[in-house]
Amino acid sequence: MKVTLIAAISADGKIAEKTDQSSLDWTSKEDTKFFVDKTKEAGTVVMGRKTFATINKALKGRRVIVLTRDPSKETPMPGVEFTHLEPAALVRQLESEGVAELALAGGASVYGQFLQAGLVTDVYLTIEPILFGGGVPLAQGFDRVPLKFESVQQLNSQTVVLHYTV
Repeated sequence: MKVTLIAAISADGKIAEKTDQSSLDWTSKEDTKFFVDKTKEAGTVVMGRKTFATINKALKGRRVIVLTRDPSKETPMPGVEFTHLEPAALVRQLESEGVAELALAGGASVYGQFLQAGLVTDVYLTIEPILFGGGVPLAQGFDRVPLKFESVQQLNSQTVVLHYTV
């Protein structure tokens, strides 16, 4: 299965200044369009509970799966599934359902769990022209992952997307 990590990061490598911040607060409209296009291409989007809390809605045209420790504590919502499955088990379940690709939409813990499990095949990093000086790292809790540079795409005069494969 193709597992694509998609993240907007500051020039100093942070996905947010604070844990409850939406990326829409500091990213470009071109990055939003890139995210929508890439996640619609994948069809299935996986994110953590904290990341989901920053949007708190289904994503039109995409299956949204939220990783949480206790799905029974979550409020049911049309178009959103809550699960406590570990990344490898979730990927196996989705493959058995015929899912060929999924997009990871954050946050740092989810990115780290999928990287640690060796499931990520592609990484798309949108670099936005801002320095936070602190904040939430891209990922955590994983060992070194070598990447192969594939391409760079300029989204606007200030923003680029780097594509790597694992």
